[in-house]
Amino acid sequence: MARGGQGLARVAVVVRAGAAPLGWLGIVAAGVGVLVPGITGRRIGVLAGAALFLITAVVVLLTHRKRYVALARGADRASKHDVLQDRAVTVRNWRRGHRWWALLAFAVALGSAFTVPAAGGMLLAGAGAGLRLKAAWIGRLERAAESLLWVRVDWLGRGAGVPAGQRVKGYRATGIAAGDAAPGGARRRAGVLV
Repeated sequence: MARGGQGLARVAVVVRAGAAPLGWLGIVAAGVGVLVPGITGRRIGVLAGAALFLITAVVVLLTHRKRYVALARGADRASKHDVLQDRAVTVRNWRRGHRWWALLAFAVALGSAFTVPAAGGMLLAGAGAGLRLKAAWIGRLERAAESLLWVRVDWLGRGAGVPAGQRVKGYRATGIAAGDAAPGGARRRAGVLV
């Protein structure tokens, strides 16, 4: 693998970046959806939404799990010339790359309330919950290996959000204290290294 001068983004931060926007948009869409009686009625809509929330969260959590594990096991040590991207920059890049998709998903979730109230919003919120759970799972991998996982920025794709895609040839690893994000991609608290 080529060494030197690569921009690196934290894998867990990339995964976690979509959790809050999708979760909040889903909650808002579900809340608005409950106000609309819809074709199926509110009760059926909320029950269907709860099922969709759980199924979506589990599917998002389990998607590409083996690939993440394989890439983590084969991670090379980061070079001293590699540039570690700040958490805020990684999150901003993901959100910029996905803003239109998120807004479209929000609009579809709102529109679906006229058929099945709240279900579309709860599905969207489930995707956000699944991303948060996946980031936490990656954090457990990082703690077990006592190293943080990074991916080359130029391998993340157009939306800066595919840390286990076909373009990704491997991960880089650093010590657990590197960068400004804790294992799992959360903001690192001041004075806390792990």
